[in-house]
Amino acid sequence: MDVDIIDEDENPMLHRTDVRFQLTHEEATPSRLSVRDSLAAKLNKDASEVVVRKLDTKYGMRKTVGHAKVYDSADDAKAVEQDHALERNKIEADEEADEEAAEEA
Repeated sequence: MDVDIIDEDENPMLHRTDVRFQLTHEEATPSRLSVRDSLAAKLNKDASEVVVRKLDTKYGMRKTVGHAKVYDSADDAKAVEQDHALERNKIEADEEADEEAAEEA
């Protein structure tokens, strides 16, 4: 899977960069998590700082265009992103971490 960055827009108010990218893949559309990991590696960021919002593949094509939000830190992502987006990207929300810590105690 090859990742090409199409566009990057800085958003300093939310401590993030909005990224538009294109994937070239040989097999079926890659999973959101594998795209997140590849994009994080390309941008030299931790995977927990990258939230993939959209993947769009045209029928029969081997190219996928996507949108992601790359945060300065994982805490910024948890503070700004909605819970369902964090869940889809396997980023643990603060409330879930607090609940798990309480259950262990």
